[in-house]
Formats: sequence, C-alpha cells, structure tokens
Amino acid sequence: MSSWKQRCESDWGIHGAPMPEDLDWKSVHEAAPLGRNLIKNPSPLGLNKDVPPPEPELPEVPGGGPARFQPEGDFSNWTTAVEVLPYDASGIPAGAVICGLPQFSWFSLEQIVDLKAQGLWEKLLDEFQPEIHVQDWYEESQLHQNIYQLQVKLLSSDKTVISEHTIKPTEDLENYSHTWKEVSHVFSGYGPGVRFVHFIHRLKNSFLNDFFPTQFTGSSVVVKPVKTS
Repeated sequence: MSSWKQRCESDWGIHGAPMPEDLDWKSVHEAAPLGRNLIKNPSPLGLNKDVPPPEPELPEVPGGGPARFQPEGDFSNWTTAVEVLPYDASGIPAGAVICGLPQFSWFSLEQIVDLKAQGLWEKLLDEFQPEIHVQDWYEESQLHQNIYQLQVKLLSSDKTVISEHTIKPTEDLENYSHTWKEVSHVFSGYGPGVRFVHFIHRLKNSFLNDFFPTQFTGSSVVVKPVKTS
C-alpha cells in the first residue's frame, strides 16, 4: 500500500473501506473530501450562526419605491430564483378597509455537489456508503408561519433520484425568540450509484413599503468517514 493511500486510510479512519490501487491517493488526500463542507460559499449573506441574527431595521419613514424580492449578498456558486406569491387577503374581516398588504416571495438557492469531482471514489460511495450529513441554519422570525423549506436529493450519474429528504418547518408565531434554527438530516444506507448531492432551500421574504427577508447561514453537505448501516 502506498504511503499516501495509508495516510488517507489513517487520517480519515476508513479502515475496511475499498481503496483501489489505481487512484492518485496524493491528489485524493489533498482534496480532503471526507469531513469537510462540500458546499461552496455556504454563507452568502455574510452571517455567522455563532452570532445572533441582526434585528430588522425599521425605517422612520417608509422607503417606498419599487417592490424588492431578493436580499443582497454574494450568491456566487449558487443558482437563485424568485417566486412572487399572490396577495393573501384571507383572515381579513369583510368590509375592513385595507391600506396595504404585504407581498411575499420565495427566494430559492440551489447547488449541485459533484462527489467524484470533490475527490470521493466510486467504490467508497457504492460499497462503503459513508454517511452524508446535511445542515442549514435559518432565522427564526414572525414574518409568516412558513418561511423556510429544504429539499436535498442524492442523484446518480444520470441525475436519477436515489434518495431525497424534504423539510418544511412551521413557525411558532406566539413566541418570538429571534435565533438561528438548525435544520439537519443524515443520509445512510442509500444504496449504490450516488454521484451528486442536489441541495436546494427556499426562504420567504416580505415587502410592505420596505423589504423584510428571512436570513440563513452555514449551509453544509459533509461526507463523514462512517460506514452506514
């Protein structure tokens, strides 16, 4: 066994995992595909989960101007989209005078992680099947009852879905804590053929004279050197 192959096995604790002889183990070791976050640009809003999310600034004078539906940030490495939702007048008593309604929108960000391009090898994914840990953090707020959605898919080489997990939490509008809320999932026992991880989350924003976003940070996809059951 080459010294680089031994270093990979020792550093990652993957004894018993298939270690093909035909791989460039030096390059694999330098890529460090196990145990690190494979999401690029995980915090495009420049926020940190270890610091409380900033309180929204309420202007003394309404901003006016055209409606805005996307937060400011560096969204490189992400594919983004905006879905503006129709006005919701439900719950308003008949005959009530409506001066203005908030207009909500979903802001989605997605990224596809190519596991082989990150340094993982086929036999490891197909036979050893290490755990794939997904994590995200979003801002608790009273903006709406549903402000966050996460969908993660494990895909084959031809992008066929092998396994997927969707999270759609509901917010407690009676208790305002304004903290980061963790969302996570572990894929295990997913079977052979996984080559990509498709990560997509959607955050709800509101516009009523000013823009009120739902913020997020710390998106991650980590392949851990743990054999799945």
